Amino acid sequence: MAPDELFEMGATELGRRIHAGELTSVEVTERALHLLDTRGRELNAVAELTRDLAMSQAKAADAEIKSGKIRGPLHGVPFGAKDLLATKNIPTRWGSPAHKDQVFDFDATVISRLREAGAVLVAKLGMVELAGGGGYEYAYASLHGPGKCPFDVTKWSGGSSSGSGSAVGAGLVPFAIGTETWGSIMCPSAFCNVTGLRPTYGRVPRHGAMALCFSMDKIGPMARSAEDCGHILQAIAGFTPLDPSSENPAWKYRSGRPGKKLRIGLLPTDYKKNEAPDAEKLFAAAMDVLRKQGHTITEMKLPDFPYDQAASAIVGIEGASAFENLIRSPKIELLADKTQVAGFLASLSLPGVDYLRALKVRTLAGQATAEVWKKFDVLAAPTLLQGAPDITKSLNDTFGKMGGNGGPGNLLGWPSISVPMGMTSTGLPLGLEFTGAPYNEQTILSLAAAYQSKTEFHRAIPGRNLTS
Repeated sequence: MAPDELFEMGATELGRRIHAGELTSVEVTERALHLLDTRGRELNAVAELTRDLAMSQAKAADAEIKSGKIRGPLHGVPFGAKDLLATKNIPTRWGSPAHKDQVFDFDATVISRLREAGAVLVAKLGMVELAGGGGYEYAYASLHGPGKCPFDVTKWSGGSSSGSGSAVGAGLVPFAIGTETWGSIMCPSAFCNVTGLRPTYGRVPRHGAMALCFSMDKIGPMARSAEDCGHILQAIAGFTPLDPSSENPAWKYRSGRPGKKLRIGLLPTDYKKNEAPDAEKLFAAAMDVLRKQGHTITEMKLPDFPYDQAASAIVGIEGASAFENLIRSPKIELLADKTQVAGFLASLSLPGVDYLRALKVRTLAGQATAEVWKKFDVLAAPTLLQGAPDITKSLNDTFGKMGGNGGPGNLLGWPSISVPMGMTSTGLPLGLEFTGAPYNEQTILSLAAAYQSKTEFHRAIPGRNLTS
């Protein structure tokens, strides 16, 4: 196996080989550190290498594995974490120039749980400043520079989990942790050919994670496959008193395909209006794969509610609350994207009645859409309709025909997984999204795994001679 192929196999297979003695955690950790320090920096994916910690954890993992103690599938496997997760005595800058000197004296619960699972933290990964809560306009809205798509470095890797998407998509680490309030796992997963899981709201505790929107923020895995995401979710899910919004009991992943034929609903998608022939063709081919597996596929439409408007109001007002001290201080001007500065300042003036109206919409929509899950097991659509946009252009312009269904899913806390479904005519990845009922991650993971058992798109990795 060539060194550059090391992380193409994914976290689960890499763990198996480490546990079988074919590889050591030390050697794969050293390789990850090297790749991140070279290609990772070219992609602006790295916020901070955690070299000393990583080597210490890798040596400990090898010693335990050699003694016969294997903690689980991730034992000895390196990973990266989005830089809004607190790491003890290691900078956690939130992608923000206003927080470039920030260091915490504790670990986020997700970081602690992955350490307990034996995973090895090799890097904090770049992100959009403050997860884009003020409404950023440009890819350069980050302390670490614009995230670059590993398949074309003139394109954006997506946000706000930019570095997580770039690092996994380029094969620099077998998995990473991202977060999503509205699109921040799904978008970079689609752009970077990554399998990304957004769990149900409350499934994964957020203690130690930067708060943007406390009633919508979620933490999830970004990896090479659905199987990888399932094992990672098992390691990080479950209640902690440090986050009262987290849920009991701990979640256990069951690998394999669905135990029954599923009822799949197709969300409405206007390919013609959005000039998306590639997405239309690839999505149709993906549905053919699922039909051949015996699943029933029919068109559907969600109950009519202003999902996007309600989600936008909640993010704006809760974000203003989360960052009020910063917004009212001169340090707000340090942010890289001045559109976001203006957005944060304006958010302080949003009427409380808008927030209350949005909460009412969420309640009513949640009640109405309960009927959807009586008719369908999974909802399907392209994650986004276009490949990664030009890294230099205004996102206000390039996202006009992106499509996507992040508003309803994030407003109502539904789980989703984005899996690679092929390349555009210009060689950029596109994603396929499966959305499930609350707390039904198992179904969407099983369907994604079944799809990936019949396709090879998730194994694609970009050329290795990257240029900045």
